[in-house]
Amino acid sequence: MALASCGEKLTVEQQVIATLRNMESAAEEGRHLDFMAHVADDFSAQQGSMGRLEFHRFMIFQINQHRRLQAQFFPIYVAGTGDEGATANFKLLVTGGAGLLPDSGQLFQVETQWVRDGGDWLLSGASWEALSMPEPGVKLN
Repeated sequence: MALASCGEKLTVEQQVIATLRNMESAAEEGRHLDFMAHVADDFSAQQGSMGRLEFHRFMIFQINQHRRLQAQFFPIYVAGTGDEGATANFKLLVTGGAGLLPDSGQLFQVETQWVRDGGDWLLSGASWEALSMPEPGVKLN
């Protein structure tokens, strides 16, 4: 956001990635309401089988299940779909556990849809699929 303070306008890609990073921080810190502040009211996931309320419950479950929840994005590809829309696709590694070290993890392929609401980008749709974990030493791009 330092670029914005210098008078340079952030690109759609930079704005969406910044929102994803804010969501990541909120989830890792257990701030589910701050996470959900970036989710549109008409959010739909997994081909319509999950709305905003179900997604919120899903996030609370994940946060409560793992005292220490961590997420890592592997490259985020953002494309504008017009003045008010964008998509972002990425791999996401989610790990968690009760102690300092994670005791579980899963890699996902994620496709997201975004809508501009005033000056903010809101997550309006998502789908994800669990991927098999790569062998040690294999790059995730």
